Amino acid sequence: MLERTQEFKSPLQDVFDFFAEPYNLERITPEFLKFSIVTSPPIKMEEGTRISYRLKLRGIPVKWTSTIMDWNPPFGFTDEQTKGPYKYWRHEHKFEENGAGTLVTDKIWYKVPGGPLAPILNFFYVRRDLQKIFNYRAETMKGIFD
Repeated sequence: MLERTQEFKSPLQDVFDFFAEPYNLERITPEFLKFSIVTSPPIKMEEGTRISYRLKLRGIPVKWTSTIMDWNPPFGFTDEQTKGPYKYWRHEHKFEENGAGTLVTDKIWYKVPGGPLAPILNFFYVRRDLQKIFNYRAETMKGIFD
């Protein structure tokens, strides 16, 4: 599991609204992933919404589809990969008021494919890549909200 918490000076509703717009994911994803949403707009976020993406993982083209499993505005939502590179991927987004600002917590449960090689792939590649992606996201969001 990967867990990150970040504090912003912006109000809860503003921060949640940013995350509730799927196309903002393109703004907070590093360029090296060549990430784009292929689902036609508009995308109405609610339980059951499916969103498809294209990206490149270490240069390899990947198609990814996520489904919103839980939708609880403005306090959180959860998406799960229904098609993509991971054996399992569940991403919980949690939003909490913190004084005049907002705490955002991301929890990601994932399993890497690869059978007996999965732990090695995770240790040397996947976990490091995820850390890099979420570090970029944290810096980008700081520029947006603070």
